[in-house]
Amino acid sequence: MRRILLGSQLRRLRESRGITREAAGYSIRASESKISRMELGRVSFKARDVEDLLTLYGVSDETERGSLLGLAREANVAGWWHSFGDVLPGWFQTYIGLEGAASLIRVYEVQFVHGLLQTEAYAHAVVTRGMPDASGAEIERRVALRLERQKVLVSERAPQFHAVLDEASLRRPYGDRAVMQGQLRHLIEISEHPNVTLQVMPFSYGGHAGESGAFTMLSFPESDLSDVVYLEQLTSALYLDKREEVAQYARVMERLREDSPDPAESRDLLRGLLQLS
Repeated sequence: MRRILLGSQLRRLRESRGITREAAGYSIRASESKISRMELGRVSFKARDVEDLLTLYGVSDETERGSLLGLAREANVAGWWHSFGDVLPGWFQTYIGLEGAASLIRVYEVQFVHGLLQTEAYAHAVVTRGMPDASGAEIERRVALRLERQKVLVSERAPQFHAVLDEASLRRPYGDRAVMQGQLRHLIEISEHPNVTLQVMPFSYGGHAGESGAFTMLSFPESDLSDVVYLEQLTSALYLDKREEVAQYARVMERLREDSPDPAESRDLLRGLLQLS
């Protein structure tokens, strides 16, 4: 999270001075793409690079420079997820850092239940299905990582979590009957938590606003951090933070919220699916 906050502040300073990424990269003997990665918080920060950029951006106040350089040092401290580096791709490490720092997480899922809401048995079935050639040990590590992520929802600074699950994600079986029943019971239970809002988009509604597929929106308590839209792909992910792009996804999320049954009615749908399973 500190990397993202520092990157955001460096970008704000650069843009306020009208300096291009290319010029900023030249000043630290790096490429424009490295400046872009720094501003997105996707690389570690060298103190010398931050010092040179602050000088270029005209930051001469020692207190401000000291604060930002201190943030640079803290940004290089590894998060808990780095202990899962053997099963965690680099592009997903960025997401976990963002997820842990968010004050509001909004998701739409269509293929399966969102990772923060999965039971251990269901997660095991999902990982096994998605990685048929993985060893048993690797599967267990990936499931453990998913369960560790879920602690964010019950932490002292737990975010507000709003999920819209397409009915398809609830009817598509992962694991046996007992696994699916356990997953549905878990969804009913967790939907009662005060920081969790869970809605189900039923088949009966027909076509809806989520036609582009699953996505996640992350909002942060810091006012100078823009919302981020996360789009996961097979071997990488996209992180969108341009205002106009984020606004489009926000509109889709709002339409999904409005068009789906409310949380109480959605719990009734879950209970009905549980009886049918």
